Amino acid sequence: GPMADAQYILPNDIGVSSLDCREAFRLLSPTERLYAHHLSRAAWYGGLAVLLQTSPEAPYIYALLSRLFRAQDPDQLRQHALAEGLTEEEYQAFLVYAAGIYSNMGNYKSFGDTKFVPNLPKEKLERVILGSKAAQQNPAEVRSLWQTCGELMFSLEPRLRHLGLGKEGITTYFSGDCTMEDAKLAQDFLDSQNLSAYNTRLFKDVDQDGKPRYEVRLASVLGTESALHSEMTSRLKSYEFRGNHFQVTRGDYAPILQKVVEHLEKAKAYAANSRQEQMLAQYIESFTQGSIEAHKRGSRFWIQDKGPIVESYIGFIESYRDPFGSRGEFEGFVAMVNKAMSAKFECLVASAEQLLKELPWPPAFEKDKFLSPDFTSLDVLTFSGSGIPAGINIPNYDDLRQTEGFKNVSLGNVLAVAYATQREKLTFLEEDDKDLYIRWKGPSFDVQVGLHELLGHGSGKLFVQDEKGAFNFDQETVINPETGEQIQSWYRSGETWDSKFSTIASSYEECRAESVGLYLCLNPQVLEIFGFEGADAEDVIYVNWLNMVRAGLLALEFYTPEVSSWRQAHMQARFVILRVLLEAGEGLVTVTPTTGTDGRPDARVHLDRNKIRSVGKPALERFLRRLQVLKSTGDVAGGRALYEGYAEVTDAPPECFLTLRDTVLLRKESRKLIVQPNTRLEGSEVQLLEYEASAAGLIQSFSERFPEDGPELEEILTQLATADARFWKCPSEAPSGQA
Repeated sequence: GPMADAQYILPNDIGVSSLDCREAFRLLSPTERLYAHHLSRAAWYGGLAVLLQTSPEAPYIYALLSRLFRAQDPDQLRQHALAEGLTEEEYQAFLVYAAGIYSNMGNYKSFGDTKFVPNLPKEKLERVILGSKAAQQNPAEVRSLWQTCGELMFSLEPRLRHLGLGKEGITTYFSGDCTMEDAKLAQDFLDSQNLSAYNTRLFKDVDQDGKPRYEVRLASVLGTESALHSEMTSRLKSYEFRGNHFQVTRGDYAPILQKVVEHLEKAKAYAANSRQEQMLAQYIESFTQGSIEAHKRGSRFWIQDKGPIVESYIGFIESYRDPFGSRGEFEGFVAMVNKAMSAKFECLVASAEQLLKELPWPPAFEKDKFLSPDFTSLDVLTFSGSGIPAGINIPNYDDLRQTEGFKNVSLGNVLAVAYATQREKLTFLEEDDKDLYIRWKGPSFDVQVGLHELLGHGSGKLFVQDEKGAFNFDQETVINPETGEQIQSWYRSGETWDSKFSTIASSYEECRAESVGLYLCLNPQVLEIFGFEGADAEDVIYVNWLNMVRAGLLALEFYTPEVSSWRQAHMQARFVILRVLLEAGEGLVTVTPTTGTDGRPDARVHLDRNKIRSVGKPALERFLRRLQVLKSTGDVAGGRALYEGYAEVTDAPPECFLTLRDTVLLRKESRKLIVQPNTRLEGSEVQLLEYEASAAGLIQSFSERFPEDGPELEEILTQLATADARFWKCPSEAPSGQA
């Protein structure tokens, strides 16, 4: 039959790069290597939970692939596949699919949340699987795995194409019958009990009377039966809330978290200081008991552990993929300091006080004291979870961010991989801009990342009234610069940025941080810190702005017209900035549809470099001020109106963005897959194992990742998935009388 739409496959020629951290690893002491090794093990084990957080079938697909490649490496399996009648292309398509499953920890792309399916006929893949060595060794088990996930692996029925809630898409953070209303009700319930959603999932059942019953299940090693008293045991009970029945339980992903905890215990023996030991002790407590409060305490020690040689963070962290925006996906990373880049970021921190004064809002809207975040450039050794970001700003706990601060980390070796673009793959730029872009993309990105993370996320105050009624701003004197009046709204005790702005919170904040980066990169002092002056500095500014404009166009890939929604916070943010700069007029930015040399639709973005300061800066200034004022005052209605207005995608001329979206999809380059190394303990020495930059190399890295307990992990994953499978069966599919 016809092959799947290009949007839902990974192409055979997908870019694959290896994460290079050899130099940084070489500079670690033996103890630091042991610390890094055990943290990496903990991260890789925990990352398996993401399979259970992505789709009902993902754990089975992983277990099936894991069995196949443990029995035969990619080259041995190739011989068998070709003998079964597959073409080289079809076998390569299967390898790329497998590599995609491993690097996204599931069958949905981590950037964009779109499903991907194997780009070969299902019957052919079935022949390979059922005739494989794994199937010869365990015929019943391999056949059963294939029967469980084969259909779903290939299905592109509309609801399965994207992650989402209810009829909008697929999610395993909620049982299949949950709607946005259920999600809101559960959030209100959690808020009423002062429970965090980060480590939870929500399962809805209907009792005999047809009344819904909700289970809020926390991730933990311990189950509900544990007798040992802790801060969590009193919370594990039944509640009535607004006439609904809620049950708080725990034990989600228990056997996986058990392995995480074992390696965190081992890492503790090699910690560099007592803060790291206390941090790990709290993480262990958090994963054992299911306590986010303990994870917060661990994060507090982590913030206090300034500039360690081996940096890491682990847990249920980013909430991008929960359709409601409050449940965290598991991730764990281990990275090592990049000394040269860190020195530049330190200079930026040292200048922060005066740079913040340049931002276009009154002093009352700026934090009372700049909490200088520990912002370093690191080389990643391990990043488990669904995808590797280029920079991180954590923790996400608002109360800690406001009082204790946070850390900003730029992941240098990830950036190096992600932005190495060949000239012929550079879309939507004018010919004249391409060489300049290639020359300055890396340096301008360093500047933008530093400003975005440090002065973007690090700036801006929230107006709060605490539980005693006290305000953190002067109600008499502070004036809203947009209205000329006193402040009319603020955050009440217990309200947070995320809880108030919910579905737009992360995108809005990304947009504010990106805008701060564009705004402050115009400052000569900033450019000097990064080593640029004169014509070079002007080129860095130009390429940074040009890149943002191009990124805004590329972002259209992450917009779903059917449901008028954005699937990726960062992408939506960049589109919004493109709209703001287009609105500035005077030919600052133009986006022009053209026809490519292949006769198919194409487009060009143009930025007038002579108008960046005269037209671009004032437009950005007005926009940034509005973003900050609405954020500070917690004005959700105003914030939504502003943000969603710019984020709207229509076919209005002159840009006709809906039509341009088709062009963007037609011309898009797939996101590269990244092959990560393994560490292995040989005696008391830690070896770094590296792999070739290919789909087969990536598969091999996963085949060697769990040498001691691969089969046990497959068993664990399938058992956990099967235990909850009923929650995603359509009522018609469930055999009667069977749970």
